[in-house]
Amino acid sequence: MFVTCLVDFFRPNVGFAAVRLLRQAGGEVRVPAAQTCCGQPAFNNGDLESARAIAKQVIEVFAECEKVVVPSGSCAGMIRLHYPELFRDDPAWHERAQDLARRCRELVEFLAEAGMPEATSVGFPGRVAYHDSCSGLRELGLREQPRRLLAGVSDLELCELPERDSCCGFGGTFCVKYPDISQRMVDDKVDAVRASGADTLLAGDLGCLLNIAGRLRRRGLAVRVFHIAEVLAGMARGAGIGGDPQA
Repeated sequence: MFVTCLVDFFRPNVGFAAVRLLRQAGGEVRVPAAQTCCGQPAFNNGDLESARAIAKQVIEVFAECEKVVVPSGSCAGMIRLHYPELFRDDPAWHERAQDLARRCRELVEFLAEAGMPEATSVGFPGRVAYHDSCSGLRELGLREQPRRLLAGVSDLELCELPERDSCCGFGGTFCVKYPDISQRMVDDKVDAVRASGADTLLAGDLGCLLNIAGRLRRRGLAVRVFHIAEVLAGMARGAGIGGDPQA
């Protein structure tokens, strides 16, 4: 499993939930200690030299793994689509990047392909909205897979957000470079969550979830926020991402 920086530093529970799900799907899970960032921040800001150096390290670390599963559409998209692009002028590393890309799967994508049973013993009472992250939706084609998996969670009522395909305004360093635009975008997303009547928001990308959860809290809206892995694994507890840990 490729843990991702945000999961490692901000929400380790997502990583533990992902490991539980992968084991339930029959996998022998390894989490190589030498893994680091996927290189996406450097790549998105045009620092291709640093991005290549980071990508080489990731390729080396996961060279022996049959599958590499990532609980993040943006990091999975980086490895699947942009690693080969980084090395298009280097035949040897391009071949290795393509090999890793073929073995890489986003977590929900992997669970859907592995045939995770639609009916599970997991329950989650609540009216839930699902946010489609830009990378998961547009780069990896993840739309119906998370909804099929959530359909097997008892007591969960899934509702759709208005304009569900719209960006939340995070976009990695986009929110740092263009904070005013980013805030308008996340406010639109928060308005959509409120209009849906959902008491819980889920997604597959922690960057989106941190962004939306922060705005929900600053606007005083009592909506719980979780990564989809936490709900599927039965590990969604308390107030969720961005909430009061004492709640």
